[in-house]
Amino acid sequence: MNEKIDFLVYCIENYKNTKGLKGREAIDIFNRYRVIDYIDASYEALHTTGKDYIVEDLDIYIEARKKLDSGYEH
Repeated sequence: MNEKIDFLVYCIENYKNTKGLKGREAIDIFNRYRVIDYIDASYEALHTTGKDYIVEDLDIYIEARKKLDSGYEH
């Protein structure tokens, strides 16, 4: 379990730094779009990838959640 928490922190920090966000801003995005649940569910696959891939994957996930949350389906 501790490895997953460490990985979650790694994901948040890398996303925050890459996007130029403050910690609170990143956490708000992660909470709003349920990114923490996604990271938890995708841990086995994501933790074997690199920082750039993770940030890109999280971007794709967040954009998909935005569309779903707004009622837009493609």
